[in-house]
Amino acid sequence: MSVPAYADIAKSANDLLNKDFYHLSAGTIEIKSNTPNNVAFKVTGKSSHEKATSGVMEAKWADKARGNSTSPSSSAESTDLDVTREKQKPPDGRRKRPRRQPGTTLSASVSRIAVPGPRAWPINFAILLSDSYPTQLLTIIRLSGLTMTQTWNTVNALETKIEAADVLAKGVKAELMHGFLPTNSSRSAKLNLHFKQSAFHGRAFFDLLKGPTANIDAVVGHDGFLAGASAGYDVQKAALTGYSAAVGYTAPSYSAAITASDNLSIFAASYYHKVNGQVEAGAKATWNSKSGNNVGLEVASKYRLDPLSFAKAKINDRGVAAISYNCLLRPGVNFGLGGSFDTQKLDQATHKVGVSFTFEG
Repeated sequence: MSVPAYADIAKSANDLLNKDFYHLSAGTIEIKSNTPNNVAFKVTGKSSHEKATSGVMEAKWADKARGNSTSPSSSAESTDLDVTREKQKPPDGRRKRPRRQPGTTLSASVSRIAVPGPRAWPINFAILLSDSYPTQLLTIIRLSGLTMTQTWNTVNALETKIEAADVLAKGVKAELMHGFLPTNSSRSAKLNLHFKQSAFHGRAFFDLLKGPTANIDAVVGHDGFLAGASAGYDVQKAALTGYSAAVGYTAPSYSAAITASDNLSIFAASYYHKVNGQVEAGAKATWNSKSGNNVGLEVASKYRLDPLSFAKAKINDRGVAAISYNCLLRPGVNFGLGGSFDTQKLDQATHKVGVSFTFEG
């Protein structure tokens, strides 16, 4: 198993406790479609319990033949041919180049992208439309391991992110982010570095203009055992801004982790177990040494009813329970239903219910 990032040491338990619970939004709808020329469209709309709505539109071009994304505006030429070949061997056992037999139909697809450079330029863009949330225009351009992301939201904040994965060296990813707010001419600049090997995963996050500050974390692993630490440092003040540590163990069917965050003042222990192909269970206990001796506890379980549907349930020490149900109604149509209930205040309007539909073509 590969060594996870520091934030993912307890990922299995956190995903079981937090993912696929649909009560967080009153309604969610997602529509996905794919065109014959490898353009994927996705539209997502959400309605919160406070009657606020938000929407996302996304278009993505992918070159499936090479697994890369390419710009929809790139010119392409295609020729359809149907190839049928028959392996032939001469009597001496040597392989003979197959020949096309009379009447054989040929089929092939050839694409030529009119973009300079050794590789194609994948472009992904998304437009977020909202009457209550910031609207963003997102553009992603990738070239030979280089990815550029541009974001623009309704508060008129401009952000640019450039990523280079496996370009400087194998296992190294660098990210450079720049932000600009025209209303007050404020700027931000950040540099992130990731280094991943078979038994090590390290990350460094630098805020170049604020402080400057640095946050560094690292994880080492061997035979499923994991140990990691994280620390923040303010260069101008020459002082630590925070530190944390974590240990864990990961196996194919279960995992456990203990984390100490907020300057080793908040402790959390989590456990995840995949009982069999149908049942998953997990729990997490949290203790804040600064607030008292009370320990927060949360347990969750997932049960796969059949190959097309599953149900999840969780409850915490405060008596708040959540349940969810997910079902593939038909190929391309997914339905999710969830609710959250305060079992100690059943007569009060503290409960939340949400529904989700996903359509994929």
